[in-house]
Amino acid sequence: MKELIAISTVFTILTALLVFGVLIFVHELGHYLTARLFHVRIKEFALGMGPKLFSHTSKKTDIAYSLRLLPFGGFVSMYGEDEESDDPNSLEKKPAWQRLIILAAGSFMNLLLGFVLVFLLVVLTPNLGSTEVREFVDASTSVDYGLQVGDTVTKVNGKSVHIADQLAYEIMFAGNQPVDLTVVRKGETLVLCDVVFPTASESGMSMGLVDFRVGLVDKTPLTVIKFTFYRSVAYVELIWRSLVYLVTGQIGFESVSGPVGVTSAIGTAAQSGLADLGFLCSIIALNLGIFNLLPLPALDGGRIVFILLEMIRGKPIKQDTEGMIHFIGLALLMLLMVVVTFKDIFTLFS
Repeated sequence: MKELIAISTVFTILTALLVFGVLIFVHELGHYLTARLFHVRIKEFALGMGPKLFSHTSKKTDIAYSLRLLPFGGFVSMYGEDEESDDPNSLEKKPAWQRLIILAAGSFMNLLLGFVLVFLLVVLTPNLGSTEVREFVDASTSVDYGLQVGDTVTKVNGKSVHIADQLAYEIMFAGNQPVDLTVVRKGETLVLCDVVFPTASESGMSMGLVDFRVGLVDKTPLTVIKFTFYRSVAYVELIWRSLVYLVTGQIGFESVSGPVGVTSAIGTAAQSGLADLGFLCSIIALNLGIFNLLPLPALDGGRIVFILLEMIRGKPIKQDTEGMIHFIGLALLMLLMVVVTFKDIFTLFS
């Protein structure tokens, strides 16, 4: 038994390291490629944080390529990024629009990876769900609010839904509140008002549950593209709403996970199957892309804000001022990471 637990733990850690490694590499690759495109002089391209485990300096470009001890992070260090530089190819000497692209490229690459993973999931999914009602879990349900077999749901509370994932998420986020459904029935558009779905509670939040099964869609190149797009949109909205609900207190702090919690989730998903792991990786990739674009100090989004202010003002913010703000932001983020990590560890052993 102990041997099986040890093997499972090693498998979880190795899988998580692979996932984190790929996500970090893709993110930093975005910064690296755009920096090279605009001829920005680079000091180091590193995967991981902390002490160096391995480093090689290119004789041609003088760029150090490093692997560092802590696997949760990475960076592309550029001349003129956090300090003044006389080098004409330093980051600070480049036009604002080029710096904007370089900073946004990391998140763009994560979002692109997320979309690619969603595409692969759609391709590998045997059945694609529509928004057409095929049958009810409880045959008497349709009497309650008029929804009938054969109805195609097109909107939930006025928001368009195109695939089963979007339909499920909109009903889920409605919680225990009644919703208005717009449906197409035999070519006629109807609005069913104040529909109440069954609910479940998780992390202190009520979630609406779909109480009917949907029809299936034939898989063609066109439907694969359609489902990839709308499923990606649904995942992005899921992440964004979760962030909003967290800030507004609708989701409790216990729902927040750091590296330890994410590692545990990756291990569970990997043992459940490739589809579950792929779903989780796509969510993490999209989440990383969105989170890094938030206008918070020390994140790419925070740095982008300073560039936008520079473009509006016609001159940059003093580098010392910007550097201090990012330093404080980084310290607060690290503090939050420590708190979340201890929470994750406590959860694992409780």
